[in-house]
Amino acid sequence: MKNKKLYRNTNDKMIAGVCAGIADYFGIDKTIVRLITVLIWIFSFFFTMILVYFICWIIIPPDNNIIDG
Repeated sequence: MKNKKLYRNTNDKMIAGVCAGIADYFGIDKTIVRLITVLIWIFSFFFTMILVYFICWIIIPPDNNIIDG
């Protein structure tokens, strides 16, 4: 089994690459993860979700242009 690691995708980022990195990790479309994130921001405590996003931005390391394959 391949050892997968979670990285922020710095090549396909909108803000920090958190959603793109999560989508790459789970193997789903980046647009779906971004839409789910925006919907959660709209229908929940907005500032709490912003804080969670910034914490993920700090904790999840950047990919440093790692090409997997």
